[in-house]
Parts: sequence; C-alpha cells; structure tokens
Amino acid sequence: MRKALDEDLKPMGDITTKILSTKNKIIKAQIIAKQDGVIAGLEFCKTAFKLIGKETIFTKKLYDGEKVKKNKIIAYIEAKTKTILIAERTALNFLNHASGIATITNQFVKKIGKKTKVCCTRKTTPNLRTLEKYAVKKGGGYNHRYNLSDEILIKDNHISVSNGLRELVKKAIKTKKIVTVEVENLNQLKQILGLKFKRILFDNMNLSQLKNCLKLCKNKYETEYSGNATLKNIKQISKTGVNRISVGTITHSAKSFDTTLLFR
Repeated sequence: MRKALDEDLKPMGDITTKILSTKNKIIKAQIIAKQDGVIAGLEFCKTAFKLIGKETIFTKKLYDGEKVKKNKIIAYIEAKTKTILIAERTALNFLNHASGIATITNQFVKKIGKKTKVCCTRKTTPNLRTLEKYAVKKGGGYNHRYNLSDEILIKDNHISVSNGLRELVKKAIKTKKIVTVEVENLNQLKQILGLKFKRILFDNMNLSQLKNCLKLCKNKYETEYSGNATLKNIKQISKTGVNRISVGTITHSAKSFDTTLLFR
C-alpha cells in the first residue's frame, strides 16, 4: 500500500494540495457506486486514507462481498482535506479493482450449478495477487493454489520435458503434497488412472471429450476444467458434472468497478 501511495507522492508530494489554505480543515466525503455490482477491498481503501492521515474516520455502509446498487453510498470519510485529496485515487484504485473482480466473479458464479466451483488462477497482476484472490472469494469464487510452493500442478510443459507422465505423477505422489495433473486427451488420462492423487485438470477439451473423460474417472478424483471458459459457455461446462472450472478472465480481464468520491 505504501508503495502505491508513493507512486503519487515522490519526489515532492501533492504539490497541488499544498497550495490550498484549507488543507488542514476537517471535512467529510462519501464514496458512491456508479454501477451495480459486488463490493470488495474496503479495508484496502480505508488503509490508504489512514496511512496518509491517522485522523481519518472511515465508516463502511456495507461489507465486502455485499451487492450494491448504482448511486448507493459505499462509505463515508471524515479527515483533513489534504488526507482525502492525497489518498483518494490510490484508495479508489484498490477498491475499484477488487470490486471489479468480485463483480465479474459473481456473474460467473450465478451462471453455474451449486455443485461446481469457479476458481481463479495465477493469471494475476504482479504484486496484487493477495488482493485479487481475496476479491474472487468475495464474489463467490474459490482460490486455486496461491503460488508455486502450495501444491504440485503437473502441466503440459512439465510433461514434455519429463521421462514419462506416469512416472512423473508417481514422483509427485511421494512428496505428500496435493497433486493436480493436467491432461489434454484421453490417452494421457488412461496413463494415470489408478494412481492415487487428488485432482485431474482437463485442459481445453470440447464438451464431448470432457464427458468421456469424466465417465472414466468414476468420481475417484476431484475434477477441474480449464480453457477459455466464458459467461456464455460456463453453464454448459458445469452441466457435465465437473467439480471445478478455473477462469483466468476473472482476474486478468476484470473491468474496473466504477465509483466516485464526493465532498459532502
């Protein structure tokens, strides 16, 4: 957060606000939603103001994960004029980015059955993964592994440089870590069936291929689909009975939520 604020302040601070004679006056402001959606990131927003001015009183009118209607008040702020003016853009950037992710995640979640989970991926903005994965959860989605040290995920490039898929999976199982194996076709699936690990990820398969693979799995593995899931096709993917659908769009292509800050 401090680094984000520094982007606006180094090397000379807010040179516009410095010339205001009222910069130390305590004033009130409100953050207003300019669209319908799901809110996330309010604590990040609050922290931006608090870091600039400890006198800040930040009052939330709703909680992260709650839906908001256009023109409704999200939060009230009471602080010095300079505090609000300096922190405003950084605070709203965090709020808008997180709320945009929560909103699009919720749109995906509403399209599918309750037995299927919408999961995010590591396709996140550098240094903002914690915020983005938090926002996914507030939108009703689920987090995949946080980083490379959390779980073992054997993907196509791992397979292409290994000495064989089945042997690679056997080595992974010995680590006692959660193991996910990505397969692209029926032949790869047959190579690993019978081995005891947690999850099979079906990559970029059409619905017919996916259904055939799920039949062979016979509920012995947690199953996941990955590959260009959209708001238009995710319902059909969900109907196959796959347990999870990973969607990179909800983090790497979420549109920023629209809010405004106005003095009262």
